Amino acid sequence: MDVPCPHCKKKARWEDNPWRPFCSERCRLIDLGCWIEEDYRIAGNPAPAADDDIDYGA
Repeated sequence: MDVPCPHCKKKARWEDNPWRPFCSERCRLIDLGCWIEEDYRIAGNPAPAADDDIDYGA
């Protein structure tokens, strides 16, 4: 079965592709870089700052 690469849209074979769902390691690394650089975001409220959860007993 051939599927489109999520990054470049090139058709790639699914069954024997070590980088699936991407067509190549290059597209996989580009996508990873987008997540690291926060180009992709999941919708929702921002998480509270880490120190908001600490009770200092004041």
